[in-house]
Amino acid sequence: MVKGFLLSYTKLLVNNPEDISVEITEVDEGFDEITIFANSEDIGKLIGKEGRMINSIKTVISGCKAKGGKNYRVNVKPAE
Repeated sequence: MVKGFLLSYTKLLVNNPEDISVEITEVDEGFDEITIFANSEDIGKLIGKEGRMINSIKTVISGCKAKGGKNYRVNVKPAE
């Protein structure tokens, strides 16, 4: 659910949607780390001015904790 949302939402925000990929790594039982890979030109769009866009993405993802019971950390990295 989280991965599908992030893929569809972040592809709407960037100029190179074909470069978007999302990787979810389970750190421990109640904690997952989400990494959004994007074209290096689009990273600024995902972070936004003063981090507002990435913070809004984190807010929506934190709402998933109520349903799944997991905490999430969201990172944005350039696609290789």
